Amino acid sequence: MMKSYVMGIDFGSTTAKTVILDLKGRIVSSCVAHMGAVSGEGVKSSIEGALAEAGITQEDVGRTVSTGYGRRMLDVADKNYTEITCHARGAVSMVPDARLVIDIGGQDSKVIAVDANGLVAQFAMNDRCAAGTGKFLEVLARAMEIDLAEMGGIALKAENTLKISSMCATFAETEVISLLAEGNSKPDVLGAVHAAIASRTLGLIGRVGKKGPVVMTGGVAKNAAAVHHIQQALGMPLVLPETPQIAGALGAALLALDDYRASNKEELALMDDDELEQRMGEARACAPGCKGVPSAAPFVPAEPPASRMKALWNRVQSNL
Repeated sequence: MMKSYVMGIDFGSTTAKTVILDLKGRIVSSCVAHMGAVSGEGVKSSIEGALAEAGITQEDVGRTVSTGYGRRMLDVADKNYTEITCHARGAVSMVPDARLVIDIGGQDSKVIAVDANGLVAQFAMNDRCAAGTGKFLEVLARAMEIDLAEMGGIALKAENTLKISSMCATFAETEVISLLAEGNSKPDVLGAVHAAIASRTLGLIGRVGKKGPVVMTGGVAKNAAAVHHIQQALGMPLVLPETPQIAGALGAALLALDDYRASNKEELALMDDDELEQRMGEARACAPGCKGVPSAAPFVPAEPPASRMKALWNRVQSNL
């Protein structure tokens, strides 16, 4: 029996994201659930939230693809793909002209060069430590006793240029505390933190090559200071999707849609034929009587001018 939806799940290190598409590839619903670490409860909340928003159950979903740190932990998933593949596909779906994707998530940073079809051309990834990631910012937010969501706004108020020499979360925390103890302001210290993240990101970009347009995804894309400093370091503007956190889940959902379409080509073709026939029937019933559709006047051949009739008669006579 044909199902009407597909699902993509990005089971990340600190958040779980779920996207549901219809068979036309349109986003029906999405849900982002925040959690402390890779959490079964967090991803369950994300899936349930997306299903509830769509007004459907798991039984209505024909194919599910997972990605992210916990992608192999999901029994509900039919297939799983790497974050690189899914983030590239999702980002290009959001920004079709994108040729470079910067994704800074909870535990890693990725820079992906993509082609016009959303296929990965080259990538570089920082996955050996939390340097320059969302987790890095969380640690420093706790050290400075501020809310994570406020960091970007405070950092943009920096008046003096400071330098953070270490990108290790543990050493950077010690360095930040020392800078504050020396009397430096929180905005100035946070400005240095975000400049260090930009420098780290620029190093990854150097490994794949700078090209535009550049789209930024992931939770850190919602941090105004991070965006500002990366743009300055890159010397190019960043394109920010409206919902940057769901790029990986969207890419997974699109891969699920590809797979489901390939497995159900004949049924989908019949559905398209039925829809076309229905539309044609509606058009026939509507025209020409419905409002706004002019009635077709009966075709009446125009009478030839008298001079032309006479010439034709003379030609017939001459051939007799």
